[in-house]
Amino acid sequence: MITTTLTDLVRNFHMYLDSVESKREEIVIIRNNQEVARLVPSPPHQTALEAMADVYGTLPEDAAAGWITDSREGANGQLDEELRDPWAT
Repeated sequence: MITTTLTDLVRNFHMYLDSVESKREEIVIIRNNQEVARLVPSPPHQTALEAMADVYGTLPEDAAAGWITDSREGANGQLDEELRDPWAT
């Protein structure tokens, strides 16, 4: 974690932003000897699969079958059995 004054942040904003982006540093901004804000790195980009990877460990065993059934009903029975690549030509 890096602590800086507002004046120094303004003068060297590019440097601090690079530090947040590349080193995943958190920047604490001080004004009049008081912490007023923090710059924190955004969460890393995740695919839907990565974001949902641990869901299965928290669900009862019959939940997956229920999801498939509910999704088929919600799609008016038009959900194909086979998964297809939407970008395939």
